[in-house]
Amino acid sequence: MIPIKRSYKPVYMSNFFNNDLDSFFAPARTYRPAVNVKEDEKAYNIELALPGMSKEDIKIEIEKEILMISSETKESREKSQNGYNLREFGYQSFCRNFTLPDNAESEKINASFKNGILNVEIPKSKEDVKLNRVIKIS
Repeated sequence: MIPIKRSYKPVYMSNFFNNDLDSFFAPARTYRPAVNVKEDEKAYNIELALPGMSKEDIKIEIEKEILMISSETKESREKSQNGYNLREFGYQSFCRNFTLPDNAESEKINASFKNGILNVEIPKSKEDVKLNRVIKIS
């Protein structure tokens, strides 16, 4: 017979400790932007929702056959008034990786950013050529 261990928690504490404490005490949340991937006869298209960012905040790279889209932003504010100091800071980053298919033409990838949406177009080719490079956003 397996012994059963019962523990007693006061009623006023039960709801607090049943919550996910990791998320309660976490200093920052992980940001993972929404992604749409579409394919047609000529290209693959990746759309990322990045509200509040500018194209200068976004970095797109290809290393071997991996397309990496990432961003890292830091924010800091300081205010002094009536003998009180207020200091706030924030940090946000993400990295999304996509394995390029064999028929992707990596040297002709285009990216554009408009109204908080990043569009990455990956043309299809018949050759299997993979290069390392950084892609500029227009």
